[in-house]
Amino acid sequence: MKNNTVNYRNVNIDGINIFYRVAGDVSKKHILLLNGVPNASSAFQELMNDLKDDYYLVAPDCPGFGNSDSPSPSVYDYTFDNLSKTIEKFIVGIGLEHPAVYALGYGGPLTFRIATRTPGLFSDYILQNSNAYEEGLGPAMRDAAPYLEDRNEETTSLVKPLLTLEGIKLFYLHGAKDLTQINPDHYYNALYYLNRPGQEEIQLDLLYNYRTNIAEYPNWQKWLKDTQPRLLLVWGKNDAFFPLSAAEAIKKDVPSAALHVYDTSHLALEEHHSEIAETIKIFLGVQNQKSVEQSCLLSKIQ
Repeated sequence: MKNNTVNYRNVNIDGINIFYRVAGDVSKKHILLLNGVPNASSAFQELMNDLKDDYYLVAPDCPGFGNSDSPSPSVYDYTFDNLSKTIEKFIVGIGLEHPAVYALGYGGPLTFRIATRTPGLFSDYILQNSNAYEEGLGPAMRDAAPYLEDRNEETTSLVKPLLTLEGIKLFYLHGAKDLTQINPDHYYNALYYLNRPGQEEIQLDLLYNYRTNIAEYPNWQKWLKDTQPRLLLVWGKNDAFFPLSAAEAIKKDVPSAALHVYDTSHLALEEHHSEIAETIKIFLGVQNQKSVEQSCLLSKIQ
């Protein structure tokens, strides 16, 4: 029987309530969807509806994001390394089995950290507007460089506007082709979540910690070259944060990666979720077909 809805659940991981969206049949291929600022798991709502008949999809909000708990920074360390460890425990805690992973924005550093720490956990990789190369840093990230290099009152004032409505719109509207397809509810909802008490400190801490991701870029590049993972790249080419050069750098090191480019913003799913869903079905379908063929061949040999 088909599951025609996205459901909303919670699980306790190390004393922190983690909210997550889930859709589809648990007996089918598992896909984990990871995102951070500005819209956490809500970025995947339409995509999950597109894919729910064919896969089992799970999209959590990291601590400090969306509907998950936001413990004080004095209690929870808001670093990408710590978030990745929480998400890895989440994967085990809810019983995901060898999932594919869809990583958007901040989801990329979390994915790279998990993949290099726990080889073989993910079966396939779908990256959207995330990055592992200095040449993939767009103008918005370069503008933040003084803050990443030296966090002080002056440099903090340069990045605080990212938490305002205009800053949030940069993710949604900068480079979007058809603004009539961007639901304004989405960026107003993101503004609500990012302006709750304590959020400014959490988000500024995490943005400052992005410098540790840049330090890890060489290690992630080596991992890409050495492992040659099954990889699909779906990219909004006009992204102010991680433009097409980020995807091209990845594909240079993983030539087998499939690259699909969309004339849109950082949040390509806003305009192109249906097309991206079809691309995912083709990408994962290739592996599924190969698995079937290999099984049939093995049975003949035996």
